[in-house]
Amino acid sequence: MVREIHPGLSRNRRKRGGLLLLPSLLVLIGLIGGCAFVRGEVGEAFSEDRLQIIERDKTNRQEVARQFGAPDEIVQANGHEIFHYRRYDSKLGWLLFLSRLNIGSDHLWVFFDQQGIVDEMVFGNRTKNVEFQIWPFEE
Repeated sequence: MVREIHPGLSRNRRKRGGLLLLPSLLVLIGLIGGCAFVRGEVGEAFSEDRLQIIERDKTNRQEVARQFGAPDEIVQANGHEIFHYRRYDSKLGWLLFLSRLNIGSDHLWVFFDQQGIVDEMVFGNRTKNVEFQIWPFEE
C-alpha cells in the first residue's frame, strides 16, 4: 500500500494543470493562426511619362488606346465619349485575431470631343498612400 505524505498536494497539482490548459490552448490557437501580409494589384500603374502623352486638343482616341490599352469602361455623356481606366491596390495585414484591409484606387478619365480628340483628362491617384496596417481600429 502506497501512502501519500501530503494527501492534498496531488489534488492541487491537478487543479493547477487544468487552469494552465485553457491559456495554453489559446496561445497554441494564436500561433497556428499566425500572421500574414498580402498585397493585391489590379491594373497597371499610371506613370507620369505615360500621362504626359495625353495632350488636350492634340491626342486622339487611337493614341490613348495605344498607350493605355482598351479602357475598362466607355461612357457616352453630354456629347463626349469618355474612356475610364482603373487601377486597384490592396494590402491586408493579419496578426492573430486582428486584421485590416486597405484598398486604394487610381482612376483616369479621358474625355473626347465629337471628332475623337482629347477635350479633357482627369486623373485621381489614391494608391500611393495604401499601407500595411494590422490594428483594426482608427489611429
